[in-house]
Amino acid sequence: MAKKKSNTVPLLTESWTLPPAATLGSSVRAKGILMELRAKLPFAVRRDLDIAGMVLTLAVPEDDEDDFKAARAKVSKLLETMESLPVLPREIEDILTISTTERRRWLEDGRLPSGGIRTVRLRGRAKRITFHVFEPKVVEELLNSGAIDEWREHDLAAKAENRRRAAHQAKLTRSLKKAKSARPPERSSAELSGWEEFDRDGLLR
Repeated sequence: MAKKKSNTVPLLTESWTLPPAATLGSSVRAKGILMELRAKLPFAVRRDLDIAGMVLTLAVPEDDEDDFKAARAKVSKLLETMESLPVLPREIEDILTISTTERRRWLEDGRLPSGGIRTVRLRGRAKRITFHVFEPKVVEELLNSGAIDEWREHDLAAKAENRRRAAHQAKLTRSLKKAKSARPPERSSAELSGWEEFDRDGLLR
């Protein structure tokens, strides 16, 4: 959240509308771009850059004209590369309207190609986390191709088939157990009538 400024302080402002090619229609992606831009600005003016919808606005007190000019030039330059900024997990989920479970499953089976690995430190903690990021062009192609619907249909069919096989295997297992329990116990040679005489005569030798 941007720092509040007094209404009595004149401000120098500049605005930029993020193009669809950069945001891919996602407000989560737009916020991610804001955070990326802030991280590359001097600390003193980071909170002077904010976003509303898809519009970035830089608002710096009038007496900080030099900071304003430097920040404006920096933001303008950085925006030229935002279309190629890797897509984060939470961003691709919002862009493609998919769940975390779907993202992980499709990443694991290769349908969703990874664009690389990123490691970051959690704010205020020593712990680092590592996660996959995705290429914007690949995400855009998936968004426009209808592939997500096809993957879901495939997964539903595979799930139904797995359930059918599991049910068949369970039925077969129950049948085998039932047949085994109904089978009369085998009788030993000592229990067979006439076996002693048969064995004594040596007919099997």
